[in-house]
Amino acid sequence: MADKLLMVMVNTDPSNPQELGAPFFQATVAAAMDFEVEVVLTARAGELAKKGVAEKMFVMPGSPKSVYDFIKDAHEAGVKFFVCTPTLELWDCTKEDLIPEIQDVVGGAYVIEQAMDDNVVTFTY
Repeated sequence: MADKLLMVMVNTDPSNPQELGAPFFQATVAAAMDFEVEVVLTARAGELAKKGVAEKMFVMPGSPKSVYDFIKDAHEAGVKFFVCTPTLELWDCTKEDLIPEIQDVVGGAYVIEQAMDDNVVTFTY
């Protein structure tokens, strides 16, 4: 059985924040189950890595918990967050513009290498 979960958020649209709760919640649960969990934010979902963006989004209207709170919960549970290199250019930002939970910037080769590893299960959102 694989011991690592790679979650690639590429298709999730931050303009529809109702889609954002499940991936971060599942990442938190997997980390709590002692799996190694990495979340790669890329393309449209990469905007969530930029400071101030996820803080203004809420999964449910009227909820006191922002999408950024979900990210922080996952990070506190041990989830590692990455952003894809082209995402920085797409959202016109630098490493300094990223939320502190982002561990590093990775390229497409990293994602492919992880996804092809027999010890890694990959989910895409």
